[in-house]
Amino acid sequence: MANHWLDKLKADKLEGRKRFSVLLDPDKAPKDIKLAHWIEEINASECSDILIGGSFLSRGNASTLISDVKKHTDLPVVIFPGSPDQISDQADALLFLSLVSGRNADLLIGRHVEAAPRLMAMDIETVATAYLLVGDGPLTSAAYISQTLPIPSSKPELAVATVQAAVLLGMKAVYIDAGSGAGNPIPEKLIKAVRKAVDVPLIVGGGITDFEGMELAWNAGADLVVLGTVLEKSLNFNSLSPS
Repeated sequence: MANHWLDKLKADKLEGRKRFSVLLDPDKAPKDIKLAHWIEEINASECSDILIGGSFLSRGNASTLISDVKKHTDLPVVIFPGSPDQISDQADALLFLSLVSGRNADLLIGRHVEAAPRLMAMDIETVATAYLLVGDGPLTSAAYISQTLPIPSSKPELAVATVQAAVLLGMKAVYIDAGSGAGNPIPEKLIKAVRKAVDVPLIVGGGITDFEGMELAWNAGADLVVLGTVLEKSLNFNSLSPS
C-alpha cells in the first residue's frame, strides 16, 4: 500500500511548501449543484487537499460525500474519521487518528480495533496520526463527544511530551486541533514548541478564520492548515488570500 499522500506531505515539508485543506463535514456539506459549486471554488483556490469527516454524530454519509466530491476534483481526498462508519476505499488516504491528548481508551485504540479488519482489506493509504485537542473553552463538540479534556493552551510542554510519546510509538503525523467552532486558534507558541520537538508532518486546525490566521500557523511550523467551520457558513475564499 503506497504512501503517496504522506510522502508528498513530507516532500513539501522538506521544501518549505505550505499547504491548506478544506474539511467537509458529511452532515453539513451541501449537495448536488451547490456542492459542485463549492468544489469549483476549492479547485480555483490554493487548496492542496480536501478532508472529509470529523463529525462524531455522522452515520453513513461520508462515503456518498467522498464519491460526489471525487466527481468534481483531482485534489487528494483524505478521510478525517469521526467513527469507523466514515471509512471508505474511495478516498485517497485516511488519517488513522488516535486521540492521544485524552485518556478515553475507545478513541486511543478501541475504535481502531473495530476498523482495522476493514482497512486491511482496502486499498487505501492509512496514516497513523497523533490527534491532540488543545484549548481553554468554550467546550467544543469534539471535547464533549470524546469525553476528554483538551490540553490547556498555556501548557505547550504537555503538548510536546504527548507528541514525543506518540512519535516514539510510531505515529507518522501529528494533528493539533482546537476543535470545531473553537473561539481561538492554537497559540503560535504551542505550535512552535511541537514543531521543535518532533520532525513528522504537523497538521493544525480549529479557530482559523482567514489568510492571516493560516499564515501565523504556517510561520509557527504547521505544514498543513485545516479550515472547516469558517467555510460551512460561507465558502469565501477571498478571506484566504493575501490582501
